[in-house]
Amino acid sequence: MDMTAASALQVLPLPGLPNVEPGDDVAALLVEALGRAGIKLQSGDVVAVAQKIISKAEDRYVFLKSVTPSPRAEEIAKATRKDPRIVELVLRESSEVLRMKRNVLIVRHKHGYVLAQAGIDQSNIISDPDNPRVLLLPEDPDTSAQKLRDALGKRCGVTPYVLITDSWGRAWRRGIVGFALGAAGFAPIVSKIGAKDMMGRTMEVTEIAIADQLASMATHVMGEAAEGTPAVVIRGARVSPAHSNAAALIRPLAEDLFQ
Repeated sequence: MDMTAASALQVLPLPGLPNVEPGDDVAALLVEALGRAGIKLQSGDVVAVAQKIISKAEDRYVFLKSVTPSPRAEEIAKATRKDPRIVELVLRESSEVLRMKRNVLIVRHKHGYVLAQAGIDQSNIISDPDNPRVLLLPEDPDTSAQKLRDALGKRCGVTPYVLITDSWGRAWRRGIVGFALGAAGFAPIVSKIGAKDMMGRTMEVTEIAIADQLASMATHVMGEAAEGTPAVVIRGARVSPAHSNAAALIRPLAEDLFQ
């Protein structure tokens, strides 16, 4: 698609998806939702799905009774006032603890994202108070996105781009926004370095995080609480096909100026 051309942009919700259970065929559920919504996939469409339904389908649940906290987890739990079992899981999912204070634990996930609590969550999941469980991020979000893209292509006759979204906070801004956890089929970041601006000046540093822009729009429509719309179709996005994924958005440690 021509990245310079203006186009109308639509974000079409896919309501009515059931609560996803381990082993569920997410592609089949999305095809059913597309049918209910009267949406037929078109070339260039981006199917965006919330991380949570991917994690649920991949059975990324952990029952807290099965977790034995390490001494380090116990120490961090005291400092942050968090459940030491959850802290233990955060440590297992992370490569580095970056910041912590009461009620806050910021880590570098083993896949490179910097986020709170390694993305481990208890919201919008069915859990027994006597045996609570939490949900981890997908084992490999980009691989999950590619598998979903392939499956939708086989079922729909059109192979859409796929985006797996999640939400995170920002160091200098309040509130959370959507970001691209996984992606398949399109370039998630577009460099404008060397291009000319409207005044003819050569751009030197500008790169556009297309996947994150789309993820933020998608999560705005999906909602963050009880809205129950964990998937949307984005139509009219200015994206370019590419063999790339969301990992391309992660800044290398050598470029980290804030650690």
